[in-house]
Amino acid sequence: MSGDSRIADGAGRRRFLRSLAPAAGFALAAWAVPASPGEGSDEAEVTPGEDLMQEHGVLERLLLVYDESARRIEHGRPLELAVLTSAGGLIRRFVEDYHEKLEERFVFPRLEAARREVSLVAVLRRQHQRGRELTEQVLALARGPKATPQLTQLLRDFERMYRPHAAREDTVLFPAFRTVVGGRAYRELGDQFEDEEHARFGEHGFENVVGEVAQLEARLGIGDLARFTPP
Repeated sequence: MSGDSRIADGAGRRRFLRSLAPAAGFALAAWAVPASPGEGSDEAEVTPGEDLMQEHGVLERLLLVYDESARRIEHGRPLELAVLTSAGGLIRRFVEDYHEKLEERFVFPRLEAARREVSLVAVLRRQHQRGRELTEQVLALARGPKATPQLTQLLRDFERMYRPHAAREDTVLFPAFRTVVGGRAYRELGDQFEDEEHARFGEHGFENVVGEVAQLEARLGIGDLARFTPP
């Protein structure tokens, strides 16, 4: 399917965000890709870097679920372990088996071939593997009869690794990736990423995943953003 027809049909995460961007003043200058001659310049492109960063937003919200779950265990408060199995399942399905696979297929190899951020990529690859091991352990313990201190430690270890992991990708890795790929190929990768998303999660897959995360937040009483505002 051509890029023009993809925009015309009006469906999908990137097209939906493009339609909102002008009204909301949404712009991320670091990821802006100049329009080619003849292309409409009044539509904000949602680029591969933005797609990946939005997916980091899903990860961050799941880390908040982990944080609240760990806090409850530490303070002896009630915790429905099914919330943790659902959160861990989402991390496996959306973060590890999808988002990280995009990075490992499309981002890391290009940087390694260009000899850019090679040591950082090596650390990120190792952290992906370690994260999958931690998720396996979290899910095994969350399926048990009760929460344990070991489960708390696993949740804290996962949080502690992934917050700097995602921040370093957002501020170092993705900008380097954009300069290596170049404008036209970068835009084409955006369509490729969208195809991957639709193939795995359906046409509105990202929105559905965000909805699942919101349900977990509601079950833990952390769904109201205003409650995080200091008095």
